[in-house]
Amino acid sequence: MAMTITINLTDLEEKCIKYVAADPQEFISNLVDSRVFAAKQEIYSAEVKRMTADPDITSIPADVDAVVTAAVVTLASENPPLPDVTPPE
Repeated sequence: MAMTITINLTDLEEKCIKYVAADPQEFISNLVDSRVFAAKQEIYSAEVKRMTADPDITSIPADVDAVVTAAVVTLASENPPLPDVTPPE
């Protein structure tokens, strides 16, 4: 399963993103890649810790993707909502 995400920016938002990024598409793609990588490492670390503590588990896969794919995680959508931090208009 793959996901496509489209972002629509107002003229003001476009101006602001272009102030910090020469190529907004590349900037956003790199930002997402970095956060996905960090989340993957968080899931992997938690899962290895869980597996290490479980006496019934005798081996841990060497493949990070395999460990993360098999991990049972709580999705952000299942957590309580975070407070609204939208800046006032």
